[in-house]
Amino acid sequence: MSAQINNIRPEFDREIVDIVDYVMNYEISSKVAYDTAHYCLLDTLGCGLEALEYPACKKTAGANCSRHRRTQRRARPRNSVPARPRPGGI
Repeated sequence: MSAQINNIRPEFDREIVDIVDYVMNYEISSKVAYDTAHYCLLDTLGCGLEALEYPACKKTAGANCSRHRRTQRRARPRNSVPARPRPGGI
């Protein structure tokens, strides 16, 4: 296993370079474009929050949306004493 490993990346495709140039250098001068992007972002956030009401969507999103994880991380107030277990179990 003494073969040389070629770790040199090839040049990016011209299409990718053009997209990057457009994204990084294009000046947006239209207020309508900003308004449209703003409404698109709000719509996307609204749809995502609405999707959390459906079990199939929550299952797809995984543990990031689980209510169980959120309640497990609840912190105790400072200088409070943790609850002691009751004799005889729960």
